[in-house]
Amino acid sequence: MVEIGLDRLINNESLQNLCPGKIAYLGHSAALTSKLELGLSAVKKIFSERLIKVFGPQHGFVTDVQDNMVETESYHHPYFDLPLYSLYGEHRRPTNEMLEGVDTLIIDLQDVGTRVYTYITTLSYCMEKCEELGIKVVVLDRPNPVGGELIEGPVLQKEWRSFVGHHPIPQRHSLTIGEVAKLQQKIHSPRCELEVITMNEWKRSHHWRDTGLTWVNPSPNLATPESALTFCGTVLYEGTNISEGRGTTRSLEVLGAHGLEPFSFTDLVKEELKDLPLGDYTLRPLQFFPMFQKFKGEACGGFHIHPTNPANFQSWMLGAYLLKLFHKHTDFEWNQKTYEYEEGFAINYINGGDELKNWVEKQGSFEELTHLSQFGHDEFRNLREDILIYS
Repeated sequence: MVEIGLDRLINNESLQNLCPGKIAYLGHSAALTSKLELGLSAVKKIFSERLIKVFGPQHGFVTDVQDNMVETESYHHPYFDLPLYSLYGEHRRPTNEMLEGVDTLIIDLQDVGTRVYTYITTLSYCMEKCEELGIKVVVLDRPNPVGGELIEGPVLQKEWRSFVGHHPIPQRHSLTIGEVAKLQQKIHSPRCELEVITMNEWKRSHHWRDTGLTWVNPSPNLATPESALTFCGTVLYEGTNISEGRGTTRSLEVLGAHGLEPFSFTDLVKEELKDLPLGDYTLRPLQFFPMFQKFKGEACGGFHIHPTNPANFQSWMLGAYLLKLFHKHTDFEWNQKTYEYEEGFAINYINGGDELKNWVEKQGSFEELTHLSQFGHDEFRNLREDILIYS
């Protein structure tokens, strides 16, 4: 079994000594020990009265808030008797007042390996403020559930930086959250005092089911390790009117829309995909009935994406190519509503540039999509060379 950073902190007094003075803790309900004890409980036991403040990311500290741009408020936690500050509400960056009296910020977040997942932006904003205030940052590392080898999707272009895109990294970036912290220190926070408490036994080839750890939703709509894997491609559909299955029990593994007949549509899609080298997966036709969000209360037709070999399944490439097919064969529209506090076409913020939207609209070739997916990868590999922790 992989030994995560939190377990190592619990079991090693010398690592505890890396956390001086008064402590704040940034975590959520998926930040658990290998024995499923809440990270905040474990940290409270270790540091007792030295722990003075708690922070929560998007979806709330208890990970119960369903959707984008649904904010949470700060409050006083009744059980732990500590102030709990929301970093997805009135403020998305910690303020001086929030961090007053803090000497060390411990960050313990289960990321999912896709650039748009906002926990790595929250980590980065915290490091920038801690650098400014002279507060030490200690990151407890956790597995990247979609592995540390396969890189997919274009690198973010700086003109599209947003809360869902802070770093010049690909959509599927293959880094652990500890490695993202080292990248943030390298390019944005060089004077931040950073310590990463690393994992034992994690390998870059590992996907979640290789770790021996229990999956707990890092956000409400990622119910399984497979949903983290498909998310890299299905998150693109937040930029469209096509349902990504929110409001069902297997959100972000499902794609479809009201009015589609699932079997004939899936047959059509499979025919167009049959010769494309996208790894091992199956599309299973299904009808689904969202209880909230897109097509709430309406029967939808589409398919469930089942990765059958996580080592070679190209989630972003499949999701991107399917955009072209939905655009061609359905009543497809781009989402132009405010998305993560940004105006314009949401797809461009999600994908970190406007090239994918343009490719879909011109019904581009698979070769062009492959080229787009690899945009900036050579520079990214050079950038990450000295921040990788695990060989």
